[in-house]
Amino acid sequence: MKKTIYLFGVLVSLWAFTACNKSEKKAGTETAAVSDKDKEIDAKVEALLAKMTLEEKAGQMTQVNLNKVLYTGNGGGYDNNYGIIDPALLDTAVVKYKVGSLLNAINRAYSQDQWISIITQIQDKAATTPNKIPVLYGIDAIHGVTFTLNSTLFPHNIGSAASWNPAVSASCAEVTALEARACGLRWNFDPVLDLGRNPLWPRFPETFGEDPLLGERMGISAIKAYEGAGLDKTNAVASCMKHFIGYSASRSGRDRTPSFIPEIELREYYLPQFKAAVKAGASTIMINSGEINGVPVHASKYLLTTVLREELGFKGIVVTDWEDINRLHERHNICSSIKEAVKVSIEAGVDMSMTPHDFKFTKAVIELVNEGSLSIERVNESVRRILRLKFAVGLFENPVVEKEALQNFGKPEYAAKALDAARQTITLLKNDNNTLPLKKTLKIVVAGPNANNVPSLHGCWSYTWQGADATATLNKAGEKPFIPGFDFAKDSVLPLFPASTLSIKQALEAKIGAAKVVCQSVSNYEDPKNYSLPSVAGADAIVLCLGENSYAESPGSIRDLTLDARQIALAQAAIKTGKPVILVLVEGRPRVISSFVDGVPAVIDAYWPASQGANAIADVLFGDYNPGGKLPFSYPRHTGDFVMYDHKWTEENVETTPGNFEDAGYQPQWPFGHGLSYTTFEYSNFTVSADTLVGDAKLKVSVTIKNTGAVDGDEVVQLYSRDVFASVVPSLKRLRAFERVSIKAGESKTVTFEISKDDLSFIKEDQIAHTYTRVTEDGEFKLMIGGSSNFELEAPEHPWTSFLYRTYKGAKSVYYKAK
Repeated sequence: MKKTIYLFGVLVSLWAFTACNKSEKKAGTETAAVSDKDKEIDAKVEALLAKMTLEEKAGQMTQVNLNKVLYTGNGGGYDNNYGIIDPALLDTAVVKYKVGSLLNAINRAYSQDQWISIITQIQDKAATTPNKIPVLYGIDAIHGVTFTLNSTLFPHNIGSAASWNPAVSASCAEVTALEARACGLRWNFDPVLDLGRNPLWPRFPETFGEDPLLGERMGISAIKAYEGAGLDKTNAVASCMKHFIGYSASRSGRDRTPSFIPEIELREYYLPQFKAAVKAGASTIMINSGEINGVPVHASKYLLTTVLREELGFKGIVVTDWEDINRLHERHNICSSIKEAVKVSIEAGVDMSMTPHDFKFTKAVIELVNEGSLSIERVNESVRRILRLKFAVGLFENPVVEKEALQNFGKPEYAAKALDAARQTITLLKNDNNTLPLKKTLKIVVAGPNANNVPSLHGCWSYTWQGADATATLNKAGEKPFIPGFDFAKDSVLPLFPASTLSIKQALEAKIGAAKVVCQSVSNYEDPKNYSLPSVAGADAIVLCLGENSYAESPGSIRDLTLDARQIALAQAAIKTGKPVILVLVEGRPRVISSFVDGVPAVIDAYWPASQGANAIADVLFGDYNPGGKLPFSYPRHTGDFVMYDHKWTEENVETTPGNFEDAGYQPQWPFGHGLSYTTFEYSNFTVSADTLVGDAKLKVSVTIKNTGAVDGDEVVQLYSRDVFASVVPSLKRLRAFERVSIKAGESKTVTFEISKDDLSFIKEDQIAHTYTRVTEDGEFKLMIGGSSNFELEAPEHPWTSFLYRTYKGAKSVYYKAK
């Protein structure tokens, strides 16, 4: 295996004389300039609000699912799988209850034409209401326009984060915005800013991994791409940062279950990315479906008003997640009725209720205001925000789809962008004896449940909610103009994935020829053929495609990260053949493979790479693309080991006998930031611009990286710091900056980062007042730089010596003193 040499280990004395007692600046106290356009919108909002009845206002705060306006069962001869609007149900929702928003699709994806037809019918009905307020349509377009046939799907967020390149996240968001707007969809429930620190959590694939800075950089890039052009433009949609806050930290690792998070941890790890998203201009925010410290977040005025509105300065719409106001009564049991739950949540700070199946919320708002239990002023606050967004996204000018937006769906260049994104995400985890890349002259056996299954390459929110279905069954024959090329009279099975989307088997056949690929795997993930080997006679290598099928939210909950037993048995059988085994992991979260991985010379993690994933995998396996992805999480060696890279010293060491410590804490299969290449990189000339960082000054940190191999490659340069002594127990290292750079063979590049005292700060509690501020304390910091979070240590001079006095192998240590 080729090795990369890292240089690291600088000590910096930090004397930030005024920082220690300085409170964290509130984003909400910063005054933003109000544009003429904003003033114009505000005037229109106030004029409209003055004309609205209470019933209209309650309706604007209501969001129902599309099935509330579709034919169901035998109604009209259709079931809701068709996506055919029932005029009577539409009239009930939009005219009677004056619903202001709808969301998502039912059971299957629709064509662009069908989406436009659906949106047109909804908006035409809204135009018959007294104030002609258009409906705002929301969709979970998490990695492409989810419920839309032939849309372009990109790698999921966890894969996007593995690129360590915010441009990848931006590219996905740009194409998603274009294709969503081309379908008449202007509100996207993305990006997910939850931290992925527990891989059991079934929404782990939707996160950007375990580190707040990496998640912040990737998430902000998406928000700016969604909205940066201006919400009234045809290449923009309103974004929705989610799920505020601490959603991913559930104690059980299951979806929508309780979290117990100390405030100091909440602010250190879970709040920064939301604070940055507010500053970046995210228009809306969705709330954590669970509870924190016994209080459901939908009922927390402290989190939704004190923190989100007053401290962070958020001005946009707060929307619930699925049925979460009802669940304050039905599941959390903190309210004796749904009516009380509505009052509690609105007073906490909710603006819009995602109440998919009924109009109880609408009725409750009207009753509460009429009886004096809820003020009309509070209702008006929410309605202002909702109307303002509708004006901002241009719904009052054109409520369906702009003519110039129509052409932005399905452009050929989108596939090229998806391929580039998938390539950048793929992470080479192991490559003993340079097993990869393979020669195209070799004959290979391809096996495993992920080898010939297209949905498992895509994961959740891929044409359907769960993403595991390759087709949808429609039960009524007859001509339907919404699905070009599909004849209902002949076939009731609708393909959901584009015909151009290849499985790994198909991509490998296209790469080296079908005659060189032996594979018995079939598309049905559970078929026994997927869990046995075909004959390996005459084969030069085995490409084993293992991992997970698609899943979303609660149905993806598991109790054990260990890879499926059938897949482990298949891997062990492949190893016993004596052929070189290349393991291709297709997974939304890291599955434990320690029982057999030592017998596998090469491993790549493709995550859920989506529409161009199979092509990207083939490119990497055969050397047409040099992988440069890095893990955005610590890949666990054991199913119960959730120690992160930014752990404390006490998490890493175990006192085996009094005074004797064993390094037994952080032992992942592969560390955070790890990823190999088909070339090698050498780090040198690690320099810091000043010997002391004082007050608000900046510090420049530079390093030179040389590609010492024979092929061009990408390296992710990662800067970490360690606070040697602090009043709050410091982590052994924290990521402070990173940059992905392309370097040609034999060439060098210098990368420079600029850091300030804020980059070295942490949350501190005043233990008397119980307030929390972000501070940078006087003292000494270590800076480390390299291509991974794993920095090799010299053995201590004495066994009892603490980590503080250890040095890094090959490190150039520079000591700075105070002035």
